[in-house]
Amino acid sequence: MEVAVVSKEIIKPSSSTVHHLEPYKLSFFSQLTPTTYSPLIFFYPAVDANPKNITLKIMKLKRSLSEVLNLYYPYSGRLVDNHYIDRFNEGVPFFVAHVNGRLSDFLKNPEIEFLNRFLPCQPFTKEDMGVPQVAFQVNVFSCGGIAISSALSHKLTDAPSGCALIHSWAAISRGTLSEVVKPNCTESSIFFPPKNPFPEEHLSLMERLWFTEANYITRRFVFNAKAIASLRVKAKGEREFKPTRVEALSCFIWKCCMAISLAISGSPKPSILVEAVNLRTRTKPTMSNVSLGDVFWWATALADTSQQNRELHELASLLDEAIAQYNSDYMQSLQGDGGFETMSEYCDQLQGLFASENPDIFAFTSWCHLGVRRVNFGWGNPVWVGILGKAGPAFRNLTVFAEAIDGKGIEAWITLDEERMALLERDPEFLTYASTVQKISSL
Repeated sequence: MEVAVVSKEIIKPSSSTVHHLEPYKLSFFSQLTPTTYSPLIFFYPAVDANPKNITLKIMKLKRSLSEVLNLYYPYSGRLVDNHYIDRFNEGVPFFVAHVNGRLSDFLKNPEIEFLNRFLPCQPFTKEDMGVPQVAFQVNVFSCGGIAISSALSHKLTDAPSGCALIHSWAAISRGTLSEVVKPNCTESSIFFPPKNPFPEEHLSLMERLWFTEANYITRRFVFNAKAIASLRVKAKGEREFKPTRVEALSCFIWKCCMAISLAISGSPKPSILVEAVNLRTRTKPTMSNVSLGDVFWWATALADTSQQNRELHELASLLDEAIAQYNSDYMQSLQGDGGFETMSEYCDQLQGLFASENPDIFAFTSWCHLGVRRVNFGWGNPVWVGILGKAGPAFRNLTVFAEAIDGKGIEAWITLDEERMALLERDPEFLTYASTVQKISSL
């Protein structure tokens, strides 16, 4: 199966007034976040294989994208000095590719690394700051099936704001304008004002945390509802409330990875779990659900060398304490003019930890409950949503959670260095709960 790009265009906002809007200011969270593309791929079964009708679909996608960029105009601009986004007439790259194979054949036994060929950009690779904020690629299979992929720059967007863009684009495409959501393009920089110039040592620290040279492997595992329920009970321990599904899975995978690290090195070392936390509902006052930008940060749980054999419920308690920090006065201290000082102290603490020790870091983020399986451009919901095939040569250990096809289980897209992944795929405890079955659909 081959994928060949047959056209490339730059899609710009349809309204000329957008080009004269004030620059979009970054929050200090966006300033801290490296420039790298976060991917998503939506697979749609063939409704009509007529080439003329497929051409009309693509034309409609281009027009509706141009219209949605009038609202989500920062995605059409370019970054300036890691401080603001301007030049909204630069536009968004839009590729069309032909796939000489049937979608049904691909979904029967998808090769995960092949997913990168459907993407307009290499995912999770260190990029220059001047790259486009988003790019799209429409892949047309020989049967008429379509895969629409996006690559969203993490410098501008997190999962909630990126999905808001895609949902609104789809709503315009299918003609339900009442479901288009207008983003708030100013709120994040008001709550978390940017710092200019930004301290270089903090940027270097974040790049070190995000990008480490290794041969990274991504695999997709599925946890069914029964497995998740069992892990939540184990993670609860004696506490009154069960951890969430994502918290239980994060700590279980962390536990397995710590055991693997010990087996590789032969001696215990500190291990850090970082979990992405959406801050929009935790600020005072609360922010809009569609505040544009990176409005998240990392809950950080540390297991030192004396805690390597902790039970799952003990690790869950560490994560619970880390997340609870964002429901406290600490969250208030991140807001407003003094917020950067609080973040600077966080960076200094991490820098001190890395100066004295070399901990493992395992990052987790959840894209569940963002409605990615309901992105309808006018020809129904996707039969499957993929994420990525292979990260770049410098990345980090990352797990992305997404809703499983049945709506009850969870897919865990785990990226680890090659040695760790080889051991994880053979870990009996891990495989007690995680399924490696790759078949998606029998279209």
